[in-house]
Amino acid sequence: MRKMFILLSLLVVFSMALSACGGAAAPAPSKVLTTNFLSGDVPTLDPAVAEDTSSIQIAQETFGGVTHLNEVTNAVEPGLATSWDVVDNADGSQTITFHLRNDVPWVRWNGTKVEKVQNCDGKDRMVTAGDIAYGIYRNQAPANASPYAYLLGFVLKGASDFNNGKSTDFASVGVKAVDDQTLEMIFMSQVTYNVQLAGLWVAYAQPKWVIEGDCSGKVVAAGEKWIEPANFQGYGPFTLKEWVHDDYISIVKNPFWPGSEAIPQPKLDEVVFKMLDEPAQLAEYEAGKADHVSSVPQSDIDRIKADPALSKEFAISPQLCTYYYGFNTKASVVDDVRVRRALSMAVDRQSLIDNVAKGEQEPAQWFARPGLAGAPTIETHPDLGIKYDPEAAKAELKSYLDEKGVTADSLELTLLFNTSAGHQAIAETIQQMWKDTLGVTVKLTNQEAAVFWDTIKGKDTPQIYRAGWCLDYPDANNFVREVLAVNGSQNPADEKGEPTGGFNWKNEKFEELVAKAATEADLAKRVELYAQAEQIAMVDDVIMIPIYWYTNLDMTKPYVTRTYSSSGHEAFEKWDILPH
Repeated sequence: MRKMFILLSLLVVFSMALSACGGAAAPAPSKVLTTNFLSGDVPTLDPAVAEDTSSIQIAQETFGGVTHLNEVTNAVEPGLATSWDVVDNADGSQTITFHLRNDVPWVRWNGTKVEKVQNCDGKDRMVTAGDIAYGIYRNQAPANASPYAYLLGFVLKGASDFNNGKSTDFASVGVKAVDDQTLEMIFMSQVTYNVQLAGLWVAYAQPKWVIEGDCSGKVVAAGEKWIEPANFQGYGPFTLKEWVHDDYISIVKNPFWPGSEAIPQPKLDEVVFKMLDEPAQLAEYEAGKADHVSSVPQSDIDRIKADPALSKEFAISPQLCTYYYGFNTKASVVDDVRVRRALSMAVDRQSLIDNVAKGEQEPAQWFARPGLAGAPTIETHPDLGIKYDPEAAKAELKSYLDEKGVTADSLELTLLFNTSAGHQAIAETIQQMWKDTLGVTVKLTNQEAAVFWDTIKGKDTPQIYRAGWCLDYPDANNFVREVLAVNGSQNPADEKGEPTGGFNWKNEKFEELVAKAATEADLAKRVELYAQAEQIAMVDDVIMIPIYWYTNLDMTKPYVTRTYSSSGHEAFEKWDILPH
């Protein structure tokens, strides 16, 4: 027995020695999480022009802003900035000075591992205030035609004039790199959400030397191809590894990200995003080929809820987003508000949720989801907005038909949605509601995401189109003004302020209300201003059909630990895979 004990002891010592010198000890298994985006390629990885949720998700993981929104609470946290000073100026503007950390290097995947990027002198390139100012420049530069330029254009001094060409000098824009670790931004109004806006992807640092070239020609300008894996450089908790277009994107842990309480160093080594429609996503998940799916097909929800194992992996959680159908208010037939109102009133939202969506969503009567700062609630405004009312819908359409001397079955209407089994199921259900209630036949068409988002904002915006909006920051201003107003996300306009696509809509009273609400300090007054604006957009002018306020419907394997985001963008740096 004593000899056996000695022998075992020697084996243990020998094993520890091998481990200490990197010999025979087995390496820890790589933690690779497989999840998904919807089918169709991710439109872009360029923060300056990104507008869809997939593009923004990758940008948030591979870059980062001066501030950071907690994905669960939406509280403002430090990002690249460790602190900031806010000064309210006598002219009504606000100057915010951000003090940046000095330990964040630019990195790249070299085909084998993540490495730091060197400057022309062979030293590590560190993220600076100048890099952030350059990112803002690219977002506002007219040549880049960023669909999200309006976001800073509404609030940042001089940004709108620079973006629309009234000024050609970027120095006129309220952003300045005081030194490498100090960034100054001047906002036109004194509002609490300025500090939130400053941290969004439209103001992420970007690698000028990659995009425009550097080091006396040794670094060749990559131009628009800077976002491809061979050229990509970032600095966030992850960086880009692969992008096989129309198939998948993978990001890998950045070992040089210094981490913080708000944005920790990742526990995952890699995240793979496959591009699959909902049914294919779920099939891979159930086959053990995916660890997480972000969207569950409506047709499978009842089966999942009834399954003892799958039901434990299925989660429904709040999401501050709104699902809606938009109208091109200048397109044929729907250029009459009576038709638009009839189509909206004919949608039985609760029936759609109960029988098709099945995710405990809430019927939406207006656009800005309750829970956002300044947004009305059902408790305080039960009769605000528009509701299911089939008899009123019939009366509205009859008024139009009688005046025009036409019949319902003669109307030519088309609804466009981005390719998705879920969107199709909802579209087919609403199509049938319109047929049953109004006698109208609406044609359904679909496009892949990369094409779709351009189509619904251009000169050929269809009569009716599917869309959704998730918060960029938790305030009603981000919905009501920044989406619906002239030059908003879904209401683009020319340099004269005339709408050119999307809703194709302008209402001076609405514009006055949302401009006033944006800076109103009294919360109760803000809510009433937004309520008035919502009534104009949803009932008086009916520029959209609010359908439901979202919930997250996803599945996660039991060996994955995670947080649940309410913003539509996950914080994968906080996820982990446990031994299983």
